[in-house]
Amino acid sequence: MSASRTAHAHAHAHQSTGIPTTVISARPIVLSAPERGDDLQVRVSAPATGTGLPVVVFSHGFGQSMDSYAPLADHWAANGFVVVQPTHLDSRTLNIPAEDPRTPRIWRIRVEDLTRVLDELDVLEAAVPGLAGRLDRDRVAVAGHSWGAQSVSTLLGARVLGSDGRPGEDMSDPRVEAGVLLALPGLGDDLVPFAAENFPFMRPSFDTMTTPALIVAGDHDQSHLSTRGPDWFTDPYTYSPGDKSLLTLFDAEHSLGGITGHEVVETTDANPARVALIQRLTTAYLRSALYGEATAWKTATAALETDPEPLGKLQSK
Repeated sequence: MSASRTAHAHAHAHQSTGIPTTVISARPIVLSAPERGDDLQVRVSAPATGTGLPVVVFSHGFGQSMDSYAPLADHWAANGFVVVQPTHLDSRTLNIPAEDPRTPRIWRIRVEDLTRVLDELDVLEAAVPGLAGRLDRDRVAVAGHSWGAQSVSTLLGARVLGSDGRPGEDMSDPRVEAGVLLALPGLGDDLVPFAAENFPFMRPSFDTMTTPALIVAGDHDQSHLSTRGPDWFTDPYTYSPGDKSLLTLFDAEHSLGGITGHEVVETTDANPARVALIQRLTTAYLRSALYGEATAWKTATAALETDPEPLGKLQSK
């Protein structure tokens, strides 16, 4: 590990003491996007103190917004990350009708939203009181849940297959060092007819998704979009090359225990202990991936392996 990485890793090591960390959050920060039809609204959360802070850009699931996923965003920010959450056009907070001419392109506009965030980190940093000069732009990760995981997977190298079965445009981003993919849909071979007809972006190829990633799947996550069982959500791990880990959560459905928020209606499998496990493991993974600080990851994975009543299992390749 380089001297700078060591220093950064040590700077964040104290976060595990259990002492609450003050988090500052600013919303909405508006990024001008005239060609999008609606400017991009963003939430930024960060620890109140500390420098050299890595960045995590989080993409929400269908219908959610920058205000969703507090259990993850707040936890990561309290543990030394700057968490950036754009509100995509499918958000219920924008209430865009299905017949809107942008609808067929929303999956691609989502990816453009994420790239815009990375392009305009200076604007976001300047807009949050007290954040100026504290970001580490060389340490960037992306994360997302469900459709959000699909969106960020393209920045990691996943491609969307065209109707001819050939991989589409390469939308990977070299600024992104790692990803956390929560309930990411699998291959498009087993979609129900409605999904196959209406969601052409749900035909991924993971062959070129080479950026390191932690993939999280629930073994009771039965999607109404696929004819396959919960193992569909393990495809991104099975079919992608390179440095990947898969956390399979026992009895978890699509909400993975409640990561969307506290007391959220969509949560069908509320389980605070499961959410806490996701918090711990994703935080440890991000530290390891962005800083080469393997101790936290080894500790977290060992705790899961030795737990007499584990909430999930982890495998890596």
